[in-house]
Amino acid sequence: MFTGLTRREFIKTASMAALALAVPVDVFAATDADLVVYGKIFTSEGNKIVEAFAVKDVKFVYVGNKAGAKAFIKKGKTEVVDYTGKGLVMPACGNGHAHYLSAYAVQSIGTMIAYEDDVNKFMTEIVPNAVKKARESGAKVVYGMGWEYEKFKYNLPTRQQLDAICSDIPMYFADEENHKALVNTILLVKAGVMTADGKVLKKGDDIRGGEIAMGNDGTPNGFLKEQASTYVRSHLDNDSLFTVDMAKATLAKVQEHMLSEGYTMYLDGYSSYFFNDVYYRAAQQFEKSGDMNFVLGFTYEIDSWMNLDEKLAKAAAAKKFESSQVKPKWIKLFMDGTVESGTGFIDPVYLDGHHGIVNWTEEEITDITRKANANGLVMHIHALGNAGVNRVVNSYINGGKPEMRNTIVHLRNVNEPDYKRMADNNIYVTSGMLWHHASKEQAEEWKKGLPGKMAYQGYPMKSFFDNGIPVSLHTDYPALSNSPDDPFGVMEIALTGVCYFEGGDPLWTEELVTREQA
Repeated sequence: MFTGLTRREFIKTASMAALALAVPVDVFAATDADLVVYGKIFTSEGNKIVEAFAVKDVKFVYVGNKAGAKAFIKKGKTEVVDYTGKGLVMPACGNGHAHYLSAYAVQSIGTMIAYEDDVNKFMTEIVPNAVKKARESGAKVVYGMGWEYEKFKYNLPTRQQLDAICSDIPMYFADEENHKALVNTILLVKAGVMTADGKVLKKGDDIRGGEIAMGNDGTPNGFLKEQASTYVRSHLDNDSLFTVDMAKATLAKVQEHMLSEGYTMYLDGYSSYFFNDVYYRAAQQFEKSGDMNFVLGFTYEIDSWMNLDEKLAKAAAAKKFESSQVKPKWIKLFMDGTVESGTGFIDPVYLDGHHGIVNWTEEEITDITRKANANGLVMHIHALGNAGVNRVVNSYINGGKPEMRNTIVHLRNVNEPDYKRMADNNIYVTSGMLWHHASKEQAEEWKKGLPGKMAYQGYPMKSFFDNGIPVSLHTDYPALSNSPDDPFGVMEIALTGVCYFEGGDPLWTEELVTREQA
């Protein structure tokens, strides 16, 4: 990719370039630029090598020869970087949505469960060892992440079984997608779901946007879906569970991981994971120390059970942490869950007759979008089912500002008319091709619950290009932990529909893209 540059020099320039929005050169008259770069520079417009580019207000205002770039330089204002003779300069790779922060945090405060681990190993080895670790360290929580729902769903451990291993320390184990959790009784009591003597205080869908699974005895069985799991997790002692110093150490590990994969920026999918501003403060300190070599986008998550006005104010207040490398500009919502697990919002309904879990009304999302955009915040909404995607598109059109680049994330299924509506209203998409490969067993399992073609036609990509929709790739790491995280592994699946090391089968070859599009 490059030679002759220090890592920090390359990352600084490449990240600024990749953050810029490419526009035709003749849109701008010569103006004072913030940055001018000279060198051997690759531009994908025409697949050419040029001599210079200029950036103003995070937009490319000039791409061309060195003489033309000089008109954009103002002494004392424009930073000029000359890489002539030092190698090739090209846009950096960015991950449009991932969870490196929470994934590496769990490694420092708890236990990661491997994709291949089954229920038996979980109960006989993983949980007992996690409890032992917690007791030896004096931890107030037994925490873990990574169990695979497809491997667990027919034999889910109950709170009573977890209590038999540990009943005096709150226990929380999130699945690999962070959409479901297994907990013990003491945590349900602390969260006000039930009392210690077994009285049920919340059940079923009493927590908006989630589901509290019930056992045969009529009490919660310890399995929580969607925002019922985030609600219960919010009752952990999060301030002591994960501190600013731990967050700074985590950021260093995240940076090492990202740079090894070829990323110089990423948008974090849930930056307020511990229901505080620990990561915001840690990133600010990490950058000021001079050790931060990537650009980090923060999303402030608002769940449907939260106090909306209070959380909107906190999301806006987080902008005080903004800098050249720390970008706290996004609000994250969950429109629905995941289609494969039955919690995505779809139409027609699942074969058992339900629509999925729906977190927000269209009126609510419209109002949130209007308020967020007015405060300079961009919407970043998780929506997988076609009915969920449609509701978000409606809300962005009715409440959003097109110039804000409000984004929909994941999009497993999309109604055909919504493609053009997204393009016409500058609605952005960040999507992953990782789901385009699957084992035959997975595909057959999906057919048991999903109607018609929806079982194997999921996660479009070519249609975004065909309709002129701005789209970026993501990996959603550590979800889909059996898939590659590096950008070229993702692009390979986008081209072939097959994961090279797993040998899955392409599901929807009509939506594969060209190499140039990837």
